Amino acid sequence: GYIPPGETKVRKVPLEVGYIGRKDPLYSETVDEAGLVGRPVRIPFAVDGTIAQARVEFDNDSGSSQVFMFLFESDMTPAGKNLLDGRYGSFGYTVGGNVFLRQIKEGDIILSMKVTNGLDRLVRP
Repeated sequence: GYIPPGETKVRKVPLEVGYIGRKDPLYSETVDEAGLVGRPVRIPFAVDGTIAQARVEFDNDSGSSQVFMFLFESDMTPAGKNLLDGRYGSFGYTVGGNVFLRQIKEGDIILSMKVTNGLDRLVRP
C-alpha cells in the first residue's frame, strides 16, 4: 500500500460504486451487502480496459495504490451476471492502446496514465 510522505500509515481508499438512477454513490458496501444485486452500475465491467481499484478480497475499504485493467471474456462474464460489478470500484476505461492489454504480464510496469475526460469532476479530499 501507499504511505504518503511524512505519514506512517498506509493510505486506504474506500470502496465507491455508482449506480444508475441513484444520485450519490454507495461507499464501503458491496452490492451484496447493500441489497442492490441486479442494479446497473454506472461503469460496468463490460469491455476490455475497464479500470478499477484493487483491494483485499474481504476488506471493502482496503484499496490503496493498485489498480487493475479488466479483460472481458464473454464465457466468464455473461451479460447480467458480472460478479465484479458492485464489488470493485471501477472508475474508467482505457481509450487507446487496447491492442496491448492482453500482452501485459504480471510484473510489467506502466510508466504513465493520463485522464482524458472527467478531470474537471475530480473531488480532492
